[in-house]
Amino acid sequence: MKRRQFLRGLGLGAVVGGALPAAVAKAQPTQFRWRMVTSWPPGFPILQEGAERFARRIDEVSQGRLKIEVFAGGVLVPALGGFDAIRQGTVEAGSSASYYWAGQVPAAQFFTAVPYGLTVEDMQAWLYGAGGLELWNEVYAKVGLYALPMLNTGVQMGGWFRKELRTVEDLRGLKMRIPGLGGKVMAKLGVAVTLLPGAEIVPALERGTIDAAEWVGPAHDLVLGFPKVAKFYYYPGWHEPGAQAELMLSKRAWDALPKELQGMVHAVANEINIWSYAEFERRNAAALAQIKKDFPDVRVLPFPDALLREFRRQTDVVLGEEAAADRTGDFRRVYDAYLKFRSEQKDWVEIAQRAYFRAEELR
Repeated sequence: MKRRQFLRGLGLGAVVGGALPAAVAKAQPTQFRWRMVTSWPPGFPILQEGAERFARRIDEVSQGRLKIEVFAGGVLVPALGGFDAIRQGTVEAGSSASYYWAGQVPAAQFFTAVPYGLTVEDMQAWLYGAGGLELWNEVYAKVGLYALPMLNTGVQMGGWFRKELRTVEDLRGLKMRIPGLGGKVMAKLGVAVTLLPGAEIVPALERGTIDAAEWVGPAHDLVLGFPKVAKFYYYPGWHEPGAQAELMLSKRAWDALPKELQGMVHAVANEINIWSYAEFERRNAAALAQIKKDFPDVRVLPFPDALLREFRRQTDVVLGEEAAADRTGDFRRVYDAYLKFRSEQKDWVEIAQRAYFRAEELR
């Protein structure tokens, strides 16, 4: 392959790591100005930080041809109002998580996280290499949207509870903030599930409006103040083993961009996706240590095996019911593709990941 063909095949990945050739920027001087809303609180680490970082990098690599003004959750539209705002043409873009739109697009839940589903490594393989992203955009095109993976939390924690959990019975009657399919699993077990944006969760716990909540992990949970209002911090994040957030775009606005600007958006979204996962891994470790040091009354506990087994059993029930209820057929179509990918990866994951962690524990 000739060098020029090879570089063209790379897309704009090289642009992200260095300067954009002036000739490219000057070829079409038209400027595009977008507004982007997020589901994240103002100044929020990694997530809001990542959305703003994305906008700055796009300005840099496009040399001002595409400028994006970012509004944190609740500033321009409600924190969970991005879906409607983009579809209605109020704004061009959003940074959020697709499972928030489960009521409008049930299949969208697969592109954030599925209980006992794909880890961050497998999610990237599915989206980028096995047709997952194409499926995502087939589903979104029906509602006038376009999506790119941007911001990944990695595996999450299981949540904060105001009382200790020993049996499945301890869940009955609890009021818990938990979104997505994980929330539907909890509802099967007698939990009263509610969906709250990040900034509202700790105040609700403090007032006793809810008894438990999950958000992401130590880096965020410490900043939000969870250790001050709940004392039982459970793991693992069975409900979100590799939560993928999204760059959600108006398809009309996306289609209006020249191809080279579309390539820049793809490349920078990829860059922020990698950056965010690295930041979550780094900051979560430091924050967990700080929680243990500064809040000795907080107990960091594994979910009892009996609960994990029941979570797994109810996950299969919920997925089956969701597939049967979705008249568009998209949920079943995405579910089948998701299961096929997991099946194809199973042997490799067992050898490459699980066997490694088992070996690492040997002394």
